[in-house]
Amino acid sequence: MNKFIKLFKKDKDEFGYLTDEPFDIRKIIPVAALLAVAIIAVVIVVVINSGKKNKTAGTVDVVTETTTAQSVTQTGSASDTATLSSDEEKQEDPQYEADMGMSDEGSGASVTLSAGGNETADTTIGIDVSKYQGTIDWAEVASSGVDFAMIRVGYRTQKTGVIYADTNAKYNMQQAAANGIKVGVYFFSSAVNESEAIEEAGWVADYIANYNITYPVAFDCEGFDSADSRQNGMSNDDRTNVADAFLQEIYSRGYTPMFYASASHLTGNSRWNTSTLENNYKMWVAQYPSVPYPDTSSTSYSGACAMWQYTSNGNVSGISTNVDINVAYFGYSQSAGTMSGETAAAASADVEANMNFTSVNDTVTAKEYVRLRNKPSQDTDSTIIATLNNGETVTRTGISDSGWSRLNYNGQNVYAVSSYLTTDLSAPTQAETQQFMTQFISCNDEVTPKDEVNLRSKPSYTDSDSVVVASVKNGTILTRTGYNNEVGWSRVVYNGQTLYCITSYLIVK
Repeated sequence: MNKFIKLFKKDKDEFGYLTDEPFDIRKIIPVAALLAVAIIAVVIVVVINSGKKNKTAGTVDVVTETTTAQSVTQTGSASDTATLSSDEEKQEDPQYEADMGMSDEGSGASVTLSAGGNETADTTIGIDVSKYQGTIDWAEVASSGVDFAMIRVGYRTQKTGVIYADTNAKYNMQQAAANGIKVGVYFFSSAVNESEAIEEAGWVADYIANYNITYPVAFDCEGFDSADSRQNGMSNDDRTNVADAFLQEIYSRGYTPMFYASASHLTGNSRWNTSTLENNYKMWVAQYPSVPYPDTSSTSYSGACAMWQYTSNGNVSGISTNVDINVAYFGYSQSAGTMSGETAAAASADVEANMNFTSVNDTVTAKEYVRLRNKPSQDTDSTIIATLNNGETVTRTGISDSGWSRLNYNGQNVYAVSSYLTTDLSAPTQAETQQFMTQFISCNDEVTPKDEVNLRSKPSYTDSDSVVVASVKNGTILTRTGYNNEVGWSRVVYNGQTLYCITSYLIVK
């Protein structure tokens, strides 16, 4: 495919990421609050957290108070529709800072990718994307001369160690392939030992099993020096062993493994045992010259480099944000296709929202409340039309496999995150009954905390009436009488009281 890349001056937009999480009153603390109050609050939090923390490799930290009920997911079995709020993304999604232009390599020169020019048969041009690129028009991307896309499929949170699927991953894999773009994927790891790394790789392999993956499956690990990262303090040997375990498992599952890092972290074994990795795997290196490829013909990094990420400041038709652009010094003759077992017609984009929806006809309401948008996207390319509250009903006309519902609201097609909707119209509102919105499946088993867990009066962090009644540690036996997989809470009995805690912090005896 012929193509060229030219310099293009463009100012970056500054934006905040939107969320469909339930409202958290703590987020509207006035900016003008007295400095003394803020200092006291910070001191209290630090004292409480320092009293709780006792991290060891392979152990999930004590439950924090920053995660909402809807975002909690069992480690190793991530929900496609679980999301984090904007504040939680800053703390928990290890890719947040990289996509906000805070990579240790900077952002690189601004470039625009378009069809034309000359490339050798062995050199291919690609992009790497995540949910931070919003809803992508892959037909437009294909027309820009993109050969391949490295798509983020998920990540493990850097504080709590929970695995989440990228909310746009399935849509991106399906639609990229449907438009003739070859697909590779990457996972953002915060594993602290080899067991967790193998778990991550197994989760990735299972997640992508029904998609046409032509390019490599990459391991990405950044932000490990952050004071809040569960990987803080790990040695180069420890990190390299974790990466090696992930990549070996990917290889055993039939995919081509690849390791991603910045040039500065690889040079001189700065943050990794570089020779160990480059002797066994394809290396994907981020290094951003002031003058982009092809005017700068190759990376200044002197080590092995199979794929070069030469800017994070790219402009590609069909993507509303800046995007990373890569040169791969390899290609594949296979033509990328749609999902395994699907016809081309089944994989075509929905004409209204450029997303594949299965038609349904049911009546839904919000579990609590949910924002209705003009596009199935939580980024700045969508507009909030209205808020649907529990008890208000709308007709749902479609469900996408990437976690969105299409609704008819006042005669207009709008979109909402499916996990915040329910077809159970009989459930009363919280205001009417002062009862919980969370519905539990009855069970009767014995559980104990993996490490330590807070037991609350209600299955909620944000409800002002939800208080921590007790904190119990591993070895304390609790009787579990109910669980909810959708929001990740368990109902337990402790000292004769019915209390609530996060399922992912428990193990069954």
